[in-house]
Amino acid sequence: MGSKFLILDMFSGGGGLTEGFIRHSFDFLGHIEMDKNAAKTLETRLLYHQLCESGKGDLYRQYYCGEIEREPFIQSAKDEGIEISPVINKELSDATNDAIIHELNETLKEDHPGQKVDAIIGGPPCQSFSLAGRGKNGKKPQPHDDPRNYLYKHYLRFLREFQPRLFIFENVPGMISAKEGMIFSEVKAGCAEVGYHLDEKPHFLNASDFGVLQDRKRVIFIGWKKDDKDLSYPEFSPMERDGIVHDLLRDLHCHQAGEGEDTLQSYRPGPPSKYLKDKKLRTEDFKGVRHHAARMHNERDRAIYRIAIEKWDNSSHRLNYDELPPELKTHENISSFLDRFKVVNGRGISHAILAHLAKDGHYFIHPDLTQARSLTVREAARIQSFPDDYLFEGPRSAKYVQIGNAVPPLMAEGIAEKIERMLQLN
Repeated sequence: MGSKFLILDMFSGGGGLTEGFIRHSFDFLGHIEMDKNAAKTLETRLLYHQLCESGKGDLYRQYYCGEIEREPFIQSAKDEGIEISPVINKELSDATNDAIIHELNETLKEDHPGQKVDAIIGGPPCQSFSLAGRGKNGKKPQPHDDPRNYLYKHYLRFLREFQPRLFIFENVPGMISAKEGMIFSEVKAGCAEVGYHLDEKPHFLNASDFGVLQDRKRVIFIGWKKDDKDLSYPEFSPMERDGIVHDLLRDLHCHQAGEGEDTLQSYRPGPPSKYLKDKKLRTEDFKGVRHHAARMHNERDRAIYRIAIEKWDNSSHRLNYDELPPELKTHENISSFLDRFKVVNGRGISHAILAHLAKDGHYFIHPDLTQARSLTVREAARIQSFPDDYLFEGPRSAKYVQIGNAVPPLMAEGIAEKIERMLQLN
């Protein structure tokens, strides 16, 4: 353990960023996540990795395939002597930070004696910075006292406490313009105050440049101690795209609205696409996949979906709400917010998968006209580059939120590779 770099994982969510660093063999001091379902998902994934590493992957297979329930699965892993880094299911706040820091310091002394935290990773929830979120709130500015605007201050507290050599902070591009740029200025000033350098201009990265079949832009801050002259922002070279969304979807069974189960389903007959094999997304060991149940839609929405799909297929045109026939319109407003329905581009890469998918599927319509429905949890997870053996905990809405909020694992893996190289060379 002492030979690996040690990471503190904050605002972990369902573990997309975490997954990338696990794949590059980083050790974790702990993971902090306030949402109970996301924390369970993270715990399940950490157990998956430890079980596989210990040659006990069959126990995870039993749980994934529904042969045992969660509590017996957890207990059986403990009985096998499997240990994972602590998942702290608490909200970061002025009232809880001291207790969380104490718990992490105790873990550091007991499990990682003599080691220091090399890096902190994570990104606070970003809904209040999201341009999409602002639009859905009638383009009204978020209140200046919205507590979500200041979650980064807890991140700074942990930087001050653990003094890692560097940190990675992920968020939506809207963070840069939030409050007319004040948030970004405060983040830079806060980093400097606790002893860290952050480049003057933000760096924007797109998941599609890391092999993810999705146009997903994010601001990725990478900061380091001000007196560390050996570190700099790494150069990320875009990967050549080697697949389309249809490559992600065609081996999954076709479902009408309301069809399918969350339990294990077989793949459709035929070989998987080259993309699925090359990116190791498909799980051959389990002979099938979980989370592929289609949500129910009323017939009016399905009629709208068919129109949207046909327009996209025939002319690559996005449906505007005012183009619908009168009998399908339910909103009086036909002069603004016309982009209410969006088909995933099966012939190329998808638009960004967002947590809003938990509320309805209008913005994430499956590209197949014969299905006329929104994406299943597994389809959304694949577009986000989560492998099929990744199990999400909680109700379906919670699964969608975890997926939509995550850093795509392939993107996280590419970032982790650069961070590992920087630490090794310096």
